[in-house]
This record gives sequence, C-alpha cells and structure tokens, in this order.
Amino acid sequence: MNPRELARAAPGAAFTVTFDGGTVTALPGQTVAAALWAAGVTSWRSTRGTGRPRGVFCGIGVCFDCLVTVNDRPNQRACLVPVRPGDVIRTQEGTGRDDD
Repeated sequence: MNPRELARAAPGAAFTVTFDGGTVTALPGQTVAAALWAAGVTSWRSTRGTGRPRGVFCGIGVCFDCLVTVNDRPNQRACLVPVRPGDVIRTQEGTGRDDD
C-alpha cells in the first residue's frame, strides 16, 4: 500500500525541481533527500579522496553524508533542507567549493 494512503495524507500539488539538469517531481513538505529518493536517486555526492558515492546515511542531519548543492549553495544537508518549487539541485563533488 502507498504510504500516503496509510497515513491518509493529502499533500498539496506536486511541483518540479531540477537535479543535475533533469526534472524531479516533489511534494510540499518533502526534504531534498525525500524528493530525490522518491525519484529513484540514491546518491548525490562523492567523497573527496576516492570519489565514492554518498546519499542519505543517518537521515537526521548528523552525519553529513547527504551533502548537496542547492541553488548554488554547497554543503546543504539534503535530509534537512525542504525542497521548494524551482530549486536547482546539483550533485556535490568533494567539498563543493572551487578550491578542491
């Protein structure tokens, strides 16, 4: 069964955001991580040293594995940042700064 049906949730109208140049559909109240997960995206950052993929690990903003760039702001924790209509989200490489 769909989790929204179980919770009898009635979210507002869906909207779109951009992720790495593509379109992702999101719902009001979702975090960036939740919207990406719902779209089937499980990794959106790579580690500095080895380039290994990372996504949500703890889901509560403690571990910093889910860092992403949102509207040109690097190091945003995807599990905490609410997604907003028109957001431009990008995979974060390394520290997210030009000095990597």
